[in-house]
Amino acid sequence: MDITKLRNIGIAAHIDAGKTTTSERVLYYTGRNYKVGEVHEGAATMDWMEQERERGITITSAATTCEWKGYTINLIDTPGHVDFTVEVERSLRVLDGAVSVFCAVGGVEPQSETVWRQADRHHVPRVAFVNKMDRIGADFDAVVAAMKEKLGANAIPVQIPIGAEEDFAGVVDLIEQKAVLFSGELGRAPSAAPIPPDMADAAKAGRSFILESISDFSDEVMALYLDGKEVENELIRSVLREATINLKAVPVICGSAFKNKGVELLLDAVVEYLPCPTDLPAIKGVLPSDPEITVERHSDPKEPFTALAFKIAADSFLGKLVFLRVYSGSLDKGSSIYNASSGHKERIGRIMRMHSNKREDIDSMNAGMIVAVPSLKYTKTGDTLCAENSPIVLESLEFPESVISLSVEPATQADKMKLSKGLSTLAEEDPTFRIRTDEESGQTIISGMGELHLEIIVDRLKREFGVDVKVGRPQVAYREAIQKTSSAEGKYIRQSGGRGQYGHVVLELEPLPEGKGYEFEDKTVGGVIPKEYVASVQKGLEEAHQSGILGGYPVIGIKVMLVDGSCHEVDSSDMAFKIAASLGFKEAMKKAGPVLMEPIMSVEVVTPEDYVGDVIGDLSSRRGRIEGMDVRANARVIKSFVPLSSMFGYATDLRSKTSGRANYTMQFDHYEPAPADVAEKVLKG
Repeated sequence: MDITKLRNIGIAAHIDAGKTTTSERVLYYTGRNYKVGEVHEGAATMDWMEQERERGITITSAATTCEWKGYTINLIDTPGHVDFTVEVERSLRVLDGAVSVFCAVGGVEPQSETVWRQADRHHVPRVAFVNKMDRIGADFDAVVAAMKEKLGANAIPVQIPIGAEEDFAGVVDLIEQKAVLFSGELGRAPSAAPIPPDMADAAKAGRSFILESISDFSDEVMALYLDGKEVENELIRSVLREATINLKAVPVICGSAFKNKGVELLLDAVVEYLPCPTDLPAIKGVLPSDPEITVERHSDPKEPFTALAFKIAADSFLGKLVFLRVYSGSLDKGSSIYNASSGHKERIGRIMRMHSNKREDIDSMNAGMIVAVPSLKYTKTGDTLCAENSPIVLESLEFPESVISLSVEPATQADKMKLSKGLSTLAEEDPTFRIRTDEESGQTIISGMGELHLEIIVDRLKREFGVDVKVGRPQVAYREAIQKTSSAEGKYIRQSGGRGQYGHVVLELEPLPEGKGYEFEDKTVGGVIPKEYVASVQKGLEEAHQSGILGGYPVIGIKVMLVDGSCHEVDSSDMAFKIAASLGFKEAMKKAGPVLMEPIMSVEVVTPEDYVGDVIGDLSSRRGRIEGMDVRANARVIKSFVPLSSMFGYATDLRSKTSGRANYTMQFDHYEPAPADVAEKVLKG
């Protein structure tokens, strides 16, 4: 396979911007599907889960491979709902490029911004597709302006629409200076045509804007442009491609995926402007034996094998299915491979190319490919698989903290084992889904990113694992923090006949800036505590900070320093230091002004003007802080911060207050101290 003819891309956007519809058209036009699957009919190939088809939303990212004009495109369709943000995060981590889909009416919506920032963080080049140009209120120029203003993107339109709303008939290709008209039921016959006379000036101005924008990246283009000479189309494309790959430009095109308009031109843009694996810098990792030493791997089949496990899926026939992005080297089926993250060897029995939930066996995997491998015992999300004689650990994936919890219990004794198996399988699949047992009540508590996330988990337990569960009320994932520095001693000394137990530590705690979690630092000198016991102290503190002193909630925004201590030649042990650390931590917490922290959500409500007063009044009654108000098309956008504990059942209340005409998006933003009356109520239970 020619690696320069490979494109690993994702389709990412706000919920309802048309990602899955766009993906379905891509599959149809590339010949992967012989008919178009529609989301609203519950027949989309990429939305294969029953829950996705019923709700018309994407829950899990689906991968597929298709061919276009001699190029191989690995495509991942990601969810838009904030509760499933982990799927976007892990997909962007392994993709080389992305298509950001924007609704021509809604423009840059809250989740569009979140996904855009995720792509920025992973340095993913993008092409923007302004979808739904056939909808009432479609405004291509407004979306481009919003991309520049809200996202800080250097958006460069390479097309402009011919008409809008029901008159959307085609686009003008600004580089080629020609019109492309869409006709035929499935838009199968885009045809070149002269530019409509009333758009001639706009087309010239559009090409000039492209030249002006890219002359910043090319002295050759700048010289030709300033001299008023003709710039070849190929040169424009190659400079724009390089700027896109270097994250300095975002080519913008438009269409209507649902009406089959513009998808083939989108495929051309993917091939034209998004990178192949060799266009990107080498992937960096570290040696497992020494994390200070950086190692590089290039997208080359001749280099040692390196792959990242970025997703795990439960398959009813094959069991555990691990999705791999291969960064370098090649590997045949039947080979053994080393998991540098867990230190285990794994055997690769089968290698499969995925097409949503169907699969096709292949004999080998090479640099640049995205594949699925079944039956890997020791591999979890974020692990690095590599050649044993050339080990490397790639940067793992980071996942956000869960903010909402539910208690679940089996309806019957027979369901007990099935519940345990189902929960552990789902937790392995989804790193933002967590399970714990409440020590006091003995109940199983599941935590996730939002009400919808947990609703889907419970639904999957019933359908996929046949478990009937009783579900408790949603609970907020509170945290604890400290307000000032403190220090305390922790001593664990026991004498009992034979060998005793001796552990002694002196700890200092200090608050960390907002957004930080937990840090540990060893500040002891002169070996007062031997290194092996320092590791035990660290373990003891890691366990202790998971359960604070106010309500047993995990402690965040805290730095713990081990400053002193002592040890006994005979009686000291790992266990003694672990217990001493835990005792010292609890003692220091008491002196550090502990406070209860509650999750604060960023809530954005889009409502007709008539209901603005009611919506603001309702948010304020929920302890909401109104941050501002914008105008979007003919609606008002109210931005606010509201405690999660006040937001349960908000969807129903908002519907009734606005006759079903408003909608909202909500995502976790930060933790802040709960007011005294709220804290008292929570801690009293």
